[in-house]
Amino acid sequence: MPEGDRLIEPFCGSAAVFLNTNYKDSLICDTNSDLINLYHHLQKDNIEFINYCKKYFITSNNTPEKYYEFRERFNKTKSKRLRAALFLYLNKHGYNGLCRYNKSGKFNVPVGKYKKVTLPRERMEIFASKTVNAEFLLSDYTTTMRNAKKGDVIYCDPPYVPLNESNSSFQYEKNAFSMEKQAHLAILAQETANRGIPVLISNHLTDYTREIYKKAELSEFSVQRNISCKADKRTKALEVLALYTHDL
Repeated sequence: MPEGDRLIEPFCGSAAVFLNTNYKDSLICDTNSDLINLYHHLQKDNIEFINYCKKYFITSNNTPEKYYEFRERFNKTKSKRLRAALFLYLNKHGYNGLCRYNKSGKFNVPVGKYKKVTLPRERMEIFASKTVNAEFLLSDYTTTMRNAKKGDVIYCDPPYVPLNESNSSFQYEKNAFSMEKQAHLAILAQETANRGIPVLISNHLTDYTREIYKKAELSEFSVQRNISCKADKRTKALEVLALYTHDL
């Protein structure tokens, strides 16, 4: 990661980069309102919210029946606090940790098969402790990046370009992140870098990403991908880091 005063993540997801870096300030954004709502509760209520979540992570709730009951409650509730807690429950008990919604905006990930699921208390406490100088914002990547200023460093982790047809149906949100948006993000990254704000993008390494990131400095590597439902298909995939700086 380049040096700077403030980290910006337009596609924060699990906010892993935020958790593993030490920038003076952080702006953590996403278009998933449930994710941002969860982070707001961890930031605002801290231990109180973590304790509130504990009741959902008991052995009797680790069943398909309870999972679908809580999924239905999640899709119907108007309580932001309950929705945040159930979003965490669904993430930990759902199939492969997926986050997916149908066309009506309803969470529709099927139940996973886990012998034991526990509240990730320690990780939640660590996350809450890191939020002192962070702002969590419901915002799209275009708005987020255009509002960046000198001194900021941007890390983009968009929904990845599919490697093949079998995994292209796994969408992060009800609205797919199209190939056109992938190309637009690359253009916006170069425009942002030209304003003196470095941008780092991660993605699958394909002929398409090689082409749209051709103006960036590329670093290629392989990682284990476990999204496939077939164990024999869970092999290593090539990924790329595309770094845009003003002098490229």
